[in-house]
This record gives sequence, C-alpha cells and structure tokens, in this order.
Amino acid sequence: MPLQMLNPFDPQQPFPDPETALIEPNGLLAVGGCLSMQRLLNAYQHGIFPWFNSNEPILWWSPDPRLVIVPGQEKISRSLKKTLRRGIYKVTYDRCFVDVMKACAAPRQNTTGTWITEEILEAYQRLHQHHFAHSVEVWKGDVLVGGLYGVAIGQVFFGESMFHRQTDASKVAFVTLMAQLRQWGYQLVDCQVRSEHLLSLGAKEIPRSQFNALLQHYCSANVSEQAWKER
Repeated sequence: MPLQMLNPFDPQQPFPDPETALIEPNGLLAVGGCLSMQRLLNAYQHGIFPWFNSNEPILWWSPDPRLVIVPGQEKISRSLKKTLRRGIYKVTYDRCFVDVMKACAAPRQNTTGTWITEEILEAYQRLHQHHFAHSVEVWKGDVLVGGLYGVAIGQVFFGESMFHRQTDASKVAFVTLMAQLRQWGYQLVDCQVRSEHLLSLGAKEIPRSQFNALLQHYCSANVSEQAWKER
C-alpha cells in the first residue's frame, strides 16, 4: 500500500491508522503535511511522531514494537547512584528549552547531520510556549552539561532527545525526571524505538497496539497542577 501524502494546508486532516505503517522501514506511516501545533498534538495522541532529515520531506512514524518506561520502574546502576549522591549536578525544568534543543541538535560522534532542523526547532518552541513541550536541564555550577526534552500530554511524557557534555549528565536528567513524573502522576514515558542505552535504564518494548490503547486512556487524564513549574 502506498504511503499517504498529507495536505500541508489542512492541519486537522486525520492520520492513517498506525496499524497500516510499513514494516520496513519499521513504522513509516505518512509523508508531508506540516508541523503545526494542532497536527503535532494529534500525532502524539495517536502514537505518531515526526522524524526526517533536512533534505527530506516530513516523515511520520509509528514503529512496532514501541519502547516505553513506567515512572518508578527505572533502573539506576551503582555508579549512577554514586554520581547522584555526590550532588555535583543540579537539575532544573523548563529553564532554557531552546538551549537544550540546540544541544540535542549538535552532531554526535561519528555523525555530521541532525534531524533537529530549524523547522523542528521552531515547531517545538511553539509547543513549549503553549506548555506542551518541556525540557530538563542538568547544570554543573552555572554550565549546562546535559538535559533532555519532550512533549507532555495528559499523563504521558513523549521523550524526544537527550544530550550530555559531562559523564552521566543525561542519565541524571533521565532518572531525576522519572522520579518527578511519578510524583506528578504520570503513568507512561514514550522512548520511541529500541535503544540499548534506554533498555539499560529500565525501558521495555511493548506492541504498538498496546501502546496506542494506553495512550487513549492516559492522554486524557490529569496530572498535578504543580507539574512543570520552573524549579
């Protein structure tokens, strides 16, 4: 079945059924459209996310299986516990969202490109301005050394990307956020696709159908009014 082409001028256009996504490449569902806030929020609530390089059209994905983690079920290694006890890092929320995104966009080792294009950066800044996208920052003194960002809808946090400039800084961001999400009443964190790094931190793969069923329940639920207040 050919991929559906989305209309860039109709942000209310529904996505295809995620179960019709391609097997190879895993989860490719649709092409085109736009990155309006309305379309992005609709995508996330249906288990769909954008991922594309700067020389490609917008590509929409819903892979099977899906990598997730339940707040409170994260695994913390002895070495990471030691780092946390030392207290060398400070963690904040939503203090410098754009800086975190730009740091995540920096080329990684043995790579030259990035999927976090200017178009993506602008789209997620809009989500942040409307309190849907959030960042976690890790500081060593006054220097930003790690962090992550993602999208929060209801009781689900959709993780997008993380970075580190000091040992364990991104792990500190991740496990600190997991504890905070549990306190706020979040039930699920989407990690998108298989990653040995995230599996080591407690993530697990579940069928796409199960993931989307959980989204139907949790995306419409409420969380603490204190969630994501700058701290």
